Amino acid sequence: MIIRLISPSYSRGRQQGVALITVMLIVALASIIAAQMTTRLQTQMQRSTNISFNQQAYWYALGAEAFSKRVLIKAFKDEPDVTHLEQIWAEEGSNFPVDFGEISGEISDLQSCLNLNALHPEAKTKAEADSGAGSPASAATATGTTGNTTATSTGSKSTSGSNSSSNKQLPAATVLEALIVNLNIEGIGSFEAEAMVNALTDWLDGNDMITGSGGAEDNDYASREFPYLAANSYLGSVNELRLIEHFTPAVILALTPYVCVLPQNPQHLININTLDVEKPELLQALLGSSLEDAQEVLSARDSSGYENVADFLKLKELTKIRLEKWQTAAFVIDSDYFKLKASARFNNSYFSMSSMMKVNESQQIQVISRTIGRN
Repeated sequence: MIIRLISPSYSRGRQQGVALITVMLIVALASIIAAQMTTRLQTQMQRSTNISFNQQAYWYALGAEAFSKRVLIKAFKDEPDVTHLEQIWAEEGSNFPVDFGEISGEISDLQSCLNLNALHPEAKTKAEADSGAGSPASAATATGTTGNTTATSTGSKSTSGSNSSSNKQLPAATVLEALIVNLNIEGIGSFEAEAMVNALTDWLDGNDMITGSGGAEDNDYASREFPYLAANSYLGSVNELRLIEHFTPAVILALTPYVCVLPQNPQHLININTLDVEKPELLQALLGSSLEDAQEVLSARDSSGYENVADFLKLKELTKIRLEKWQTAAFVIDSDYFKLKASARFNNSYFSMSSMMKVNESQQIQVISRTIGRN
């Protein structure tokens, strides 16, 4: 038998090797932990920087809103009784350089589009428009908050069991139905347009009775895969059409440039001075005329518009169109509601905001809603 003796020096060498490996492992783990801590710290610092930049961009957007209010005040100070596209507010959106960024904004007239809330039961009927009787519920006073519109209405919503204010009696219902047909949306005819108008009327009214063909109430929405109920109140946004029966994405996309929503306000008033010449389909629906006739009427308008509605109605282009009183009652030459689309950039942070503004009786501008994001 051969016995091999291990010298003490060899044993100590192996222990030193294990210790060295252990130290290297500890150093590696410490390096990994330090790297992770550094990465997290950098992420937190970048997050804080982004929040700070975004907040500054938000304040820039509010600055654009304040500037727009001054622009509107100046326009109404110069011409208090008329609103037209030659005024300073109607200039195409401009970019304004600021420290470390820029601000851009564009103001549009919300009375150059069809107010969908004019299909609410509190809106004037055709008979009331013909006689000049009745009055729509007063516009709400609202305070704009981030992403939401808050408002209070002075009118009380009818909850009676009958649709005495049938949508066929509402001027805006007739106009909306004609507008949908005029847009020539694929697969959409007069039958589908009538169904959409009836569904929207049921969404707005305060009862649970089906308005007519294509109407929809709580039972229709409660039976969906993700159920909900009809609002039975004013619309808060055009985007709300996505919830209403029959309104497909294609229809909403086509309608959006022509319609708007005035919070808690059922008025049906269109400023003939600010109607877009490139979108004659709305005037075609308002007049009940051909597209060519509507284009001729818009082309006859001067850049400064009309000083009164009577001048507009005297146009020779309108002589071949027989208008009823409820149709002429919808036209005005001044506006009370405007929308600002503001965008701001600070360094690499961007902020977009839409503000709805109302001109009150003292010619002051009140912001009644703000929506964060592109809308």
